[in-house]
Amino acid sequence: MHAKTLVALTFAILATASYAHAAVPPTQAEQGAGGMDYTGSEVIKRSVGSAEEPIFVFYAKEGGTEPRPVIVFFHSWGGNNPRYFGNWIEHLARKGNLVLFPKFQEVNKTRPMDATTIASRMVSSALKALSEDDQVRPDKDKIAFVGYLAGSIVALDLAAGAKGYDLPEPKLVMSLMPGGVAKEGDSKGIPMPDLSNIPTSTMLITMNGDQDHVPADRLVKRIMAESTGVPAAQKLFMRVVSDRHGYPPLSATLVAPGAVNEEYAADKIPLPPSAAVEETLAPVKGKGKGKKAAQKDPRVKWTSDMALTGPQSTLTMMLGNNGTDNLDYRAFWKTLDLVTDAAFAGKEAVTLKANPAFLDMGIWSDGWPVRRLSADSPKDGREEADTTAATKRRRF
Repeated sequence: MHAKTLVALTFAILATASYAHAAVPPTQAEQGAGGMDYTGSEVIKRSVGSAEEPIFVFYAKEGGTEPRPVIVFFHSWGGNNPRYFGNWIEHLARKGNLVLFPKFQEVNKTRPMDATTIASRMVSSALKALSEDDQVRPDKDKIAFVGYLAGSIVALDLAAGAKGYDLPEPKLVMSLMPGGVAKEGDSKGIPMPDLSNIPTSTMLITMNGDQDHVPADRLVKRIMAESTGVPAAQKLFMRVVSDRHGYPPLSATLVAPGAVNEEYAADKIPLPPSAAVEETLAPVKGKGKGKKAAQKDPRVKWTSDMALTGPQSTLTMMLGNNGTDNLDYRAFWKTLDLVTDAAFAGKEAVTLKANPAFLDMGIWSDGWPVRRLSADSPKDGREEADTTAATKRRRF
């Protein structure tokens, strides 16, 4: 056998043996936040609204007629299929929550500048419709907005303008890897709202990974600085950390919150009836008096900002292939369980840091601890946003 081939084969054997004996990450906890002590076993999957603007609705079949806490999940730009987060949605529903997933964007049909208006209309109408359903009964005093990437900006905007959008004020806004904000004079992105109007009582949690994090970190600092109505005690900036101690490794990438479950695919959930759209008619030039022709609905007139960019297409593809691991169980799922409990009980965000389980990520199979989460509060949650270079360098 050729010497080089022998060396390569030896390395391959050693690598395989190493993986075979590598520590494995922890599995989902049996009970507690992020755990498997579910109150429901079967999840009802349905939709309300219209075929053009559906809100996917998920809740446990069990639960009786008691009002259910509401989690509204705002997807990324292009990530408008609940299958991408199916396992997380199932976890939340089986824990007793009512989960709403508004599909506020249709690729090549929706402009980013219209996303918030569409989402607000959808959520408002869905809450009203579901309030009349004895099997669902949303608890409008316990509402949380969860946004991912561009969906974070939609969630923040709806929280800031809740009254104007005819929405209940959320007790919690959780922003995961915020992004997709339009630059000044650019339509390719969602306009940043006036965050000073977010209610004082709203808990504000942001969570970024440690990979490809620089743009999201910049945006988190802006969110923390501009949300001047929310006190510092109600804000936390959290970090999820990658850990390659064992195999498979835990990678806190931009798509880490994804938890694909094909049973939650949009095409497997019946859609509501199509909304009636009146045909707009206008005279046809040169065809004589009284001749008319159908005009295209202005809502679907194509513009370039309706299309996905290359990075957005890549992220959506990666999101669709993302599995479920310890980062889901103990970073995203556990954190949301704990912060919703605290927010709905009227507690401050900073009190969560006193709970030793809040940042804990479990242990690898060899007893080595998984790298913990971090959680920091801004120095002054009410300080005015400043655009000077000195302010941009300020750390919290």
